[in-house]
Amino acid sequence: MKVGVIIGSIRKGRTAEKVATWLRENIGEREGFEYEFIDLADFELPLYDGAGLPMLMNKQYDNDEVTRWSQAVDSCDGFIFITPEYNHSVPAALKNAVDTLGPEWVGKPIAFVGYGSLGAVRAIEHWRQIASNFHMHDVREQLGFIQAMEMRDGFNPMPHRATELAALCDRLEEYAGKLRG
Repeated sequence: MKVGVIIGSIRKGRTAEKVATWLRENIGEREGFEYEFIDLADFELPLYDGAGLPMLMNKQYDNDEVTRWSQAVDSCDGFIFITPEYNHSVPAALKNAVDTLGPEWVGKPIAFVGYGSLGAVRAIEHWRQIASNFHMHDVREQLGFIQAMEMRDGFNPMPHRATELAALCDRLEEYAGKLRG
């Protein structure tokens, strides 16, 4: 089974790359699961302006880049969103990327790794509401890197974060396995 780790910031100099590197190093090999890192910055998604509702488009999009994004997302059995918190909410680029698709998200499990002034708790709570619209199964475990403590001089996660990540992956894999049947 494949878990897509969505790197959800496209800003230059973004912390998301550092978080993704740390995740790559700490997820390690997990039996029966492949973790594929999908960088939103590698896609040139337009601000969604399609004539139809993505949920009703049967994965048939009129933009090649949206189709490429659709295929990357659809190939995954579950997700981890690496999300910053911008202005007490979710980043616009990632929200647009989610809104551009529909059935590719439906019913799949999702977990959140956030970073920001308070560990991105508000962004993660907003993502949970958004994910519920797609009948996604969000795991309770989450990571929230605190800017003042873990990003002051580079990226220095607290030691217990690796244990939290393992618990998050365990639960996400459990959900993915149950949902796949």
